[in-house]
Amino acid sequence: MSSDFSAIQAAYQEFPSLFASVVICTVSADGVPNASYAPCIVDTDKKIYTYVSGLSTHTQNLQTNPQASLLFIEDESKTQQIFARRRLTYDCTASLFTRDTPKWVEIDLKFGEKFGNIIQIFRDLPDFRIYQFTPIGGRFVVGFGAAYDVDKNDLNQLIHVKG
Repeated sequence: MSSDFSAIQAAYQEFPSLFASVVICTVSADGVPNASYAPCIVDTDKKIYTYVSGLSTHTQNLQTNPQASLLFIEDESKTQQIFARRRLTYDCTASLFTRDTPKWVEIDLKFGEKFGNIIQIFRDLPDFRIYQFTPIGGRFVVGFGAAYDVDKNDLNQLIHVKG
């Protein structure tokens, strides 16, 4: 394995941890796309968690179509080339956690640790819920001609896109 690929692989492993939020792309039951965002937590298994209002369009879309595309993208002010921003997209299935279950409590506490007192307000609002997004594949782009598919069989591995 080349040292360049090893560096890209390492950058991929770190990339989601650089973000406090993620862009969420969903589709309504009528096929209308929606792009939004939500604060998030990413675990070591690459699962992404969001704490969102049931009133938001993306949450309503997830209730009828639990498929989503999530995007982590380099800040425009930090990129060297606007046409080649570093980005990671995951194709995901979404699942809603039932309130007050052990997993809900675990993730709720992690949100509190990361985002502070606002989470206590969300706990008290009945429309706020926690979604888990489980990646089933994706793509990591690090520049021109430097795109890597996320291995569907091992989300920790990249496959160079050639061609």
